Amino acid sequence: MDNFHPVAAVDSLADGACRSVEVRGQRLLLARVGDGFHAVDDTCPHRGAPLGSGFLQGREVFCPLHGWSFDVTSGACLTRPDKPLRRYATVIRDGQVWVSLTPSESASGPV
Repeated sequence: MDNFHPVAAVDSLADGACRSVEVRGQRLLLARVGDGFHAVDDTCPHRGAPLGSGFLQGREVFCPLHGWSFDVTSGACLTRPDKPLRRYATVIRDGQVWVSLTPSESASGPV
């Protein structure tokens, strides 16, 4: 767990909610879908808006500026499939959500 960092208490984020978190200078979007926590880049590739200021509907987060949508479970951009977000592994440990700063595969393959 060397590359994992605590970002939030499990009970601090309700199902269907998301928010921006910062880990060692890196901004991530943390989203809770059911019992699962998902982390992706917090910056919309369209105009750089913080996705944590958008809203989550099911598995989709919508950019607050122009409404681009992203699947938080895969990083896929549903508006422009050629613009996926990097996603990051999460684990629950001791009541905390931990996030790896090493990107996982995105919807378009390894990053």
